[in-house]
Amino acid sequence: MASDQKTVDFITGQMADAGAIRSRKMFGEYTIYCDDKVVALVCDDRLYVKVTEPGRNALKKQVMGTPYPGAKASFLIDGEDWDDAAYLSQLARLTADALPAPKKK
Repeated sequence: MASDQKTVDFITGQMADAGAIRSRKMFGEYTIYCDDKVVALVCDDRLYVKVTEPGRNALKKQVMGTPYPGAKASFLIDGEDWDDAAYLSQLARLTADALPAPKKK
């Protein structure tokens, strides 16, 4: 099942205070970037955030999941927490800061 663009727009809007947030559609699902670093995926209308230690420390509750078969485990963010823009922005910022710079093409 593909994710709904409205879901992605809502999530990226909630993360807006983290930095330069954008999304990209890929195979019916979405990648979320913060300052050009992949910080999250939206698959089947569920939010998966990349695993980092600062992110782990900021989580309200730690639930792991895989966005698609064969993917690395990620933090699965409960839909109830999507309404907390400060929380999503902080999580996106902490995750982006902990990830290496994207490789130049």
